[in-house]
Amino acid sequence: MRVKVKICGITNLEDAAAAADNGADALGFIFAEASPRFVTPSMAGKIIRELPPFVTPVGVFVNHRREEVLRMVKESGVRVLQFHGEESPEDVAGYLLPGYKAFRISDGFQPSVLSAYPTNAYLLDTLVNGRYGGTGKPFNWEIAAEAARYGRIILSGGLAPENVREAVRVACPYAVDVSSGVEVSPGKKDSRKIEQFFAALKTI
Repeated sequence: MRVKVKICGITNLEDAAAAADNGADALGFIFAEASPRFVTPSMAGKIIRELPPFVTPVGVFVNHRREEVLRMVKESGVRVLQFHGEESPEDVAGYLLPGYKAFRISDGFQPSVLSAYPTNAYLLDTLVNGRYGGTGKPFNWEIAAEAARYGRIILSGGLAPENVREAVRVACPYAVDVSSGVEVSPGKKDSRKIEQFFAALKTI
């Protein structure tokens, strides 16, 4: 089955259209104000309303309270929840929308921790102290392959046109998630790099 692709850190309609036109399955909208790719729910909503069908908008939340998540979902129209902070299993449970938990990976990461979370997919990103994503740094992809026994793995962290083919070969993920690897600057995508990213995946 073809690996699914999420382009994260969308901040404008032009980038959203480029991602969708190249075949993106999902687009990520970051609601964490500390991120250079932050968008308000209102801004995300304007972009989401212009998306073609079958492109899933994902809201990225970092340690938000439940009432904040519900408000942002309603205002933006995202249809999937990504929890990218230190949320507990209880924090991510009980939502009507599908969601998944992100984990920041170092060499000592134990994949068994995934089993505590009530989701059937998990995003694995690179641990960089003080940052929650968009680091541009890969981790050991063999950890992702091992983690797949606990559910669907969404591989993130340092992916780019130059390495995504090898990353998929090693990790065999359900999906890949790319942000900085297809950017000219934080929050601004490069349509040429997006095309190259999808072209690399077609050679698998």
